Amino acid sequence: MRTTFDAVIIGAGPAGSTAAILLALAGWSVALVEKQTFPRRKVCGECVSPPTLSLLAALGIEQQLDLRAGPDLRRVALIRGSRNVVADFPEARNSTYPWGRAIGRETLDTVLVEQARTVGVEILQPYSAREVVGGPGAWRCGIRRQAESSITTLSTPVMIAAHGSWEALPLAGPQNRREQRPADLLAFKANFHEAPLEPGLLPIFSFEGGYGGMVDTGGGVTTVAGCLRRDRLEALRREQTGASAGDCFEAMLRTECVGVSEVLDQAFREGSWIGAGPIDPGIRLRADEGLFRIGNAAGEAHPIVGEGISMAVQSAWLLCMELLRARAWQGGPDCDVSWQRIAARRYAREWRHVFLPRMRLAFAFAHACMRARSGALFLALASLWPGLLSEGARWVGKTRCAINPDAVALIGGAMHSQ
Repeated sequence: MRTTFDAVIIGAGPAGSTAAILLALAGWSVALVEKQTFPRRKVCGECVSPPTLSLLAALGIEQQLDLRAGPDLRRVALIRGSRNVVADFPEARNSTYPWGRAIGRETLDTVLVEQARTVGVEILQPYSAREVVGGPGAWRCGIRRQAESSITTLSTPVMIAAHGSWEALPLAGPQNRREQRPADLLAFKANFHEAPLEPGLLPIFSFEGGYGGMVDTGGGVTTVAGCLRRDRLEALRREQTGASAGDCFEAMLRTECVGVSEVLDQAFREGSWIGAGPIDPGIRLRADEGLFRIGNAAGEAHPIVGEGISMAVQSAWLLCMELLRARAWQGGPDCDVSWQRIAARRYAREWRHVFLPRMRLAFAFAHACMRARSGALFLALASLWPGLLSEGARWVGKTRCAINPDAVALIGGAMHSQ
């Protein structure tokens, strides 16, 4: 096994695979470390904004997206109790894709990893990162293959964290684990078949202690996902003795969101509910840490706005553009890590500029929907002005891309020349 690379990336979700493809296309040797075997189910709303679809297409998976993603998402609905409001999604006029779509993580993650393999990335899967030590210019990452005991050490000047938000990077030193809290948000997801969901409609539901959504992800599958406070879930489980957490979540949705119940009553669920969490919205990115963070490892917005995949992919593009620019500027040996410090500062500044407003809006929207009074007030406002939902989609970045279109065209040209 090769053990020395220009970059090692931990986590092969949309962020990690995107970064691996971009750096490999630029001529870097890249190792992509992923502990799970694909395809695998993942708790995720699975929506992809129009600009992010363009970025994914530029990586060389446009045909897969067109064939396997759900229909264009042209309308959004807000459901609370027996009431709902429907509005148009804004069209992204400066994007190859004018509308967003949804695609299952089982599909998207697998397609991206295979594309990374195609462009020369070393895929280390299923391997888990056991220890990360060192610093810029001299990182060492100990990895272990699933069901084996031996450790292999990878060496690299550039370390990129692209793991999930509820996983800790195995850095040297003590790791703090947060205690459970009543306000923790636990995430759930299930796939349903033959759900009579209106094509192109993305319903968002609001209820006491949580929020959720459902979407057609293609192939006859409708994903239902949501978050629920720990204390609310515990109360539901006391009422439904012996029921699983996911079944309690579904029963609550059917009881409290009429629009959801009408869809699920005519559908059948594929397997059981999966859960994860607690989710941890907030910023984890630091310009002085030495390693680079993308995706949820860098920061996470409340998933009610459906920007998880988009933030993952766009943050990977942002980082790679800064790394390539800074390394080209240096023009010297990799042992001089000043270029990494420059890239880190520029990336952190741009990341906050692009994503911090989205995160703040998502926080406000999520907390409004989780409370009875504010949720009812928000629904009343949306009823009077349905365009509030359309404008909200613009505010959280559904029609804006963090990447210069020229950079996207350049990568697309590189893909076609392969």
